[in-house]
Amino acid sequence: MKDKLTRSDVKKIQEEIEHRKLVVRKEAIEAVKEARAHGDLSENFEYHAAKKDKNRNESRIRYLERMLKTAIIIDDASRDDEVGINNTVELYVEEDDETETYRLVTSVRGSSINGLISIESPLGKAILGKKLNDRVFIKVNDNYGYYAVIKKIINTNNDEDDRIRSY
Repeated sequence: MKDKLTRSDVKKIQEEIEHRKLVVRKEAIEAVKEARAHGDLSENFEYHAAKKDKNRNESRIRYLERMLKTAIIIDDASRDDEVGINNTVELYVEEDDETETYRLVTSVRGSSINGLISIESPLGKAILGKKLNDRVFIKVNDNYGYYAVIKKIINTNNDEDDRIRSY
């Protein structure tokens, strides 16, 4: 599956790759060397843990590089009156008689616990491109869906504390 990334996402991924290659990799290699110096490797917990950390870092680098190679770059610009990527949206959920606030992000930043909703999610697909006071149907699955009304759109194109999700 090709990930949809904004230019900001790409920049953050490139920064993480660089940090992992220049800083984390050096630290991991040093930790392996130091643990190896402690003697018998078959019963050396520090060695095995350091090796595992080093391998995890290398795996993350490969994952991020593959993500960049296969990514589809999308524009995060949107009009002020429509829901776009990086906009914070207040939705009035009719069924619950409650207002909920979400920020629409790319799939690599999605974190429903933190109110960051992916553009690939049912909710994200339903509200992307919609306008203020639009009533949208959010289809969760074949048997269930619900209606919500877009009550507020806040342009939040700043990237404060937007981390790329780790796997």
